[in-house]
Amino acid sequence: MPQRILVIDDEPDMLMLLRMMIEENTDHEVETTNNPSEGIKLFSEKDYDLVITDLKMPGLDGIELFDEFQEIKPDIPVVMITAYGSIETADEAMKKGIADFITKPFRKDTILFTINRVLELARVRKENIELKKKLDGE
Repeated sequence: MPQRILVIDDEPDMLMLLRMMIEENTDHEVETTNNPSEGIKLFSEKDYDLVITDLKMPGLDGIELFDEFQEIKPDIPVVMITAYGSIETADEAMKKGIADFITKPFRKDTILFTINRVLELARVRKENIELKKKLDGE
């Protein structure tokens, strides 16, 4: 079953590249925006299985976006991409609960592996929650 991915990055070329990489190599559906505020609106109005966002963007950065997403739908994993990666930033992002942190430039197989791993982990978590509910209800 295809899963829906929201990609937010202020660089249109990066949005096109990520869409192309994901849609040509998986059956996932990709929606993109270069506007973080529009990303929040899309995220709150539609169902996504994963969000991929840039860290450094004008207006809202990726960490601030993640905080917004946590308030709206905390179970949806977020992968952060940045050209300005540092150990401290990655550490902060991971402590907050970001699913993964990838530095630019990245290889196609790296992004695809990360997407599949994060989506699989989210699926298993959701399944565990549903099984727990069934067990508690019996």
